[in-house]
Amino acid sequence: MSKIPVYFMPGLAASSKIFEFIDLPKDIFEVHLLDWFTPNLNETLPDYAKRMAKNVHHENAVLIGVSFGGVLVQEMKPFLNSRKIIIVSSIRSNTELPGRMKLAKTTKAYKLIPTGLLKDVDMLTKFAFGDVLKKKLKLYETYLHMRNKEYLDWAIEQMICWSRAKIDTDVIHIHGDADEVFPSKNIKEFINVKGGTHAMILSKYRWFNTNLPKIILE
Repeated sequence: MSKIPVYFMPGLAASSKIFEFIDLPKDIFEVHLLDWFTPNLNETLPDYAKRMAKNVHHENAVLIGVSFGGVLVQEMKPFLNSRKIIIVSSIRSNTELPGRMKLAKTTKAYKLIPTGLLKDVDMLTKFAFGDVLKKKLKLYETYLHMRNKEYLDWAIEQMICWSRAKIDTDVIHIHGDADEVFPSKNIKEFINVKGGTHAMILSKYRWFNTNLPKIILE
């Protein structure tokens, strides 16, 4: 039996190293890691997704995206013949954005974020992972690698201004009930990870190692 290809896409500014503790049965799954690259000038999210989709070299692959990576794999779906799309600590439409992000879109306040200063790991960790985990700077410095202003300006705008208003019910959503970036109260129909924060792909990797295989196969 041929193995099931599984492609992992990390969250905003994060490296694919965030998946280093994910261990799927090697006799069933073939794991591939995707990483962010710098967007072209004024590139749209669908155009970026089309370019990223070229890095998926298998038919019927499973795509798993975390946070903004979850948004991206949904945008990649039209360009691929995928087996399954799974998002983690993310959203399936802009209706699930928290109020502060909706306000930032309306006021364009996101343009005031000093992304040039986000090269400082403290600020970037706080923005990407939330206050709860900011004390673990040494740990998360390992996982944050996209710190250039061009990427950050683009990624933050694409996340906050995502145009999708209708949920794709084929997309499987795994979410933590303690997510501080996308509070679960705003999320509809998800697989709940009890105590899972926005960075639960790291902190709850045992849950994923136990449950991901059956979620993919069912």
